[in-house]
Amino acid sequence: MSQMDQLRKGMVIRHEGHLLTIEDYKLAQTGKQKATVHVKLRSLRDGHSVQRSLEELGKIEEVPTQIRTMQYLYSGGDEHVFMDTESYEQYPVSESVLGNALPFLVEEETYRFLTVEEQVASIQLPDVAVLEVADTAPVQHVGGSVSVQKEARLNSGLTIQVPLFIKNGDKIRVNTESRQYLGKDKEH
Repeated sequence: MSQMDQLRKGMVIRHEGHLLTIEDYKLAQTGKQKATVHVKLRSLRDGHSVQRSLEELGKIEEVPTQIRTMQYLYSGGDEHVFMDTESYEQYPVSESVLGNALPFLVEEETYRFLTVEEQVASIQLPDVAVLEVADTAPVQHVGGSVSVQKEARLNSGLTIQVPLFIKNGDKIRVNTESRQYLGKDKEH
């Protein structure tokens, strides 16, 4: 089995003493040159991304990982504190680790985390988050089939566009990747 066959997105490797997660990889070949595998890596320590070829990485050492469910407790500065729901141990997680997940975090909600060697490596957001509308303009009714939208600030601090019938206190579904309104939450 070649080293490229061993690669997969989300895999954690050790390279020159640093823990890195594989964000993406692709095979590139131009003309008669030998094919090169380019790997996009993110440092688990500081969140910086870097590109390397598979040859530059050398032998790949996969590091075992674990998925933990943790509850968001509170934030203080650029650190956010989560509690492991099994061990009740608290983990401060920096904003660089949370990245694009920050606008979807709500205190007392539970989230899945990838941990490596007892350190929180990354958060695994669901595709859809249910958030409460904290502040928006009053409900408006507009005739016709025009899909007019208004701005709404959610309980997590995220601001998105929503339909005119949405009001303060409504629970809505939001796509965590595109940050778009998907509809009212049926359970609330």
